[in-house]
Amino acid sequence: MSFVIKSTRERAKVWSALFAAHLPDQKVEIWPDIAAPAAVEFMAAWVPPPDLATTFPNLKLLFSVGAGVDQLDLSAVPAQVQVVRMIEPGLTEGMVEYVRFAVLALHRGMLRYVAQQRAQVWQAHPYPPASSVTVGVMGLGQLGLPVAEAIRAMGYDCQGWARSRRQIANIRTFAGAGEFDAFLATTDILVCLLPLTQETTGCLARSLFGRLPRGAGLIHCGRGRQLVSDDLVAALDEGQLSAAILDVTEPEPLPVGHPLWSRTDVLITPHTASITRTETGGLSILDNLRRFRRGEVLVGSVDRADGY
Repeated sequence: MSFVIKSTRERAKVWSALFAAHLPDQKVEIWPDIAAPAAVEFMAAWVPPPDLATTFPNLKLLFSVGAGVDQLDLSAVPAQVQVVRMIEPGLTEGMVEYVRFAVLALHRGMLRYVAQQRAQVWQAHPYPPASSVTVGVMGLGQLGLPVAEAIRAMGYDCQGWARSRRQIANIRTFAGAGEFDAFLATTDILVCLLPLTQETTGCLARSLFGRLPRGAGLIHCGRGRQLVSDDLVAALDEGQLSAAILDVTEPEPLPVGHPLWSRTDVLITPHTASITRTETGGLSILDNLRRFRRGEVLVGSVDRADGY
């Protein structure tokens, strides 16, 4: 039985070497050179080939090479195939680094200073101590939890919201729809790390922005379809939001001439907040394969009902 890697040549080369060194009894094939599709039991891909059920009738595990699975059409993945999202140290470290940078940038007004530099203006602005700034993290999963802990360690007042109750030392937590308004009402900088689901699509919209304190900042590292761009523009124009840092947009990239490109109160990065590191990503897959062979629960296994 074989493991198929459908990814970049660089990643395939590194992962093949890792398999040879750490799991030499596992046959590895690189897409599209598949000798016997019926012998394929495992696959790693961002977007898998079409017709999985007929082309790979014995597929058991489908590994996403990214932290999310919203790029997958789960309805096209046979029910007997277990879908596993990527959870590896590099993804977590990258996201923590990015959000720390973004929180500091909004807290200290760095977007305004960049605009002043371009206008050749020398003007200082006061800023509050970190302890008086409340950073609210939406989503307290594999990425959100370490992000919230890192922000708290920087001296910020930190709180988090998730669908279900979480208990985290030194961080206030809110749960479910009934506590969402209270979470938003006290959040000065909002960090979105929610997975993309039917419920979260379009969640960053006018109604949500209006429940934040006036002048709040937004850091969006979830998925582009969660943000209603026109509502963000309106909230910035009205002063309800002071600035936004976006790592994801819809579409990606934004079309030329889109109003967000030219705003001095918006910083856009090209979906680079957190990227799977090739070697640690491969080791994560190897660890899960060993777990599968031992009949253990896999790290990152996707609940299809939840969509993540």
